[in-house]
Amino acid sequence: MKDVGKLMMVIGCLLLLVGFVVWFGEDKLKWFGHLPGDIHIRKPGMSFFMPVTSMILVSIGLSLIIWLIRRFV
Repeated sequence: MKDVGKLMMVIGCLLLLVGFVVWFGEDKLKWFGHLPGDIHIRKPGMSFFMPVTSMILVSIGLSLIIWLIRRFV
């Protein structure tokens, strides 16, 4: 049961860190969602947005975080 508590504390700290980065780094994160490979189609009456490259970066980052947690916890 201690392992679950430790894991929850690590995940909570990571979420808090991500929250601060998004909150205070809002001006610096404007590039996110506007990378080459992100699809944005605008036509009269409709708009379509698919952030392919941005989601690949998020996936790589989350995979790295999960790997680090499993490695050191």
